[in-house]
Amino acid sequence: MLGTTGRDPERETELVSTLRSHRARAVVLAGSRTTSEEDARRLAEEMTAFIARGGRVTCVSQEGLPADTVVPDNPGGAAALAKELTAQGHRRFAVLAGPTDLRTAQERLDGFRSALSDADAELLSHNVVHGTFTRDGGYEAARQLLAAGTDATCLFAVNDVMATGAMAALRDAGLRVPQDLSVAGFDDIPTLRDLTPTLTTVRLPLEWMGEEATRLALEEEPTGSPRRVSIAGEVVIRESTTPPGRE
Repeated sequence: MLGTTGRDPERETELVSTLRSHRARAVVLAGSRTTSEEDARRLAEEMTAFIARGGRVTCVSQEGLPADTVVPDNPGGAAALAKELTAQGHRRFAVLAGPTDLRTAQERLDGFRSALSDADAELLSHNVVHGTFTRDGGYEAARQLLAAGTDATCLFAVNDVMATGAMAALRDAGLRVPQDLSVAGFDDIPTLRDLTPTLTTVRLPLEWMGEEATRLALEEEPTGSPRRVSIAGEVVIRESTTPPGRE
């Protein structure tokens, strides 16, 4: 059974409850956690009830729930990307930072900002624009950034879907990527194969992460304390980022 929550915490808890009533053997929760402690508490309670009836639960994304979790290193991946981009010569950055209440987005922004600080590069407050974790969210956030008159030479969108929308907004505004503004994303989703120019990003082994979470969920015997499987991201430099000022 497959359920889609649309990043709605209440819907997520409802689906776990529904699966418990259907006596499902295992549940894999894939997706970012909300920053709301109350939403996390309600979900944890529902998961605990599911486990108490003999079910197994694993998560893909942030740890903190009563389950084994496959955890991508969001801060580390974003920091590694920032280091590569500053090595290209960029010093003025903008970020399409995703929703303010999504921990994945927050972790990637924090990691990126920390690495920029270490490199004496700028990320000014007016160059950080929040928006939905979608293509249209990236498009609108990029439009807001341009309307504010950004002086950034490189734009980081905290996921590839937002980066795709941002590149469309830049194109519609008559700007060239990367000649006028370099663009980078995060995740390395398969649809990037059709994007021109090709997108610099942080690659996560998305399919493997799902397979590992399922393997943990289907293990016959519980292991006691929740386990954490940490996954590092790999920076992939492509055509969408070049040193500033290069034609």
